[in-house]
Amino acid sequence: MLIQFLFSFLSTIAFGVITNVPRRTLLASGVTGALGWMIYILLKQANFPLGFANFVAAFMIGCASIFFSRQKKIPMLIFIVPSLVPLVPGGPAYLAVREIVLENLSQGIHYMTVVVVTAGAIAAGFVMTSLVEKIVVNWENFQKK
Repeated sequence: MLIQFLFSFLSTIAFGVITNVPRRTLLASGVTGALGWMIYILLKQANFPLGFANFVAAFMIGCASIFFSRQKKIPMLIFIVPSLVPLVPGGPAYLAVREIVLENLSQGIHYMTVVVVTAGAIAAGFVMTSLVEKIVVNWENFQKK
């Protein structure tokens, strides 16, 4: 588990460097990406479905991004973009194209299904994060009145 955390942390930071995020956000981005990956791994080991594990991991990345964006006064997209790198289904996408080229259509469709489910779950996790954030902000504004 420590190796999983370390490599997801480092890959997130490396992608942050490549995409030129501000240096002061690299550590927080690394923690956010590693948190998302660890949640994904733990849920997969607990035999939760692929879509659910990605959804929860993306939701937690979104929540951590909100936290760090408020703390550092930077848009949350700065934290989200590098933090998604560990969750992106690049391997299954490659395998899908490879199997389709090798004319193994059933296996290619299987891998494409994995890609679509993963991408949809990640998108749904971020939509849910935005929804929860708006509810919390509206509740805070209601409490101030």
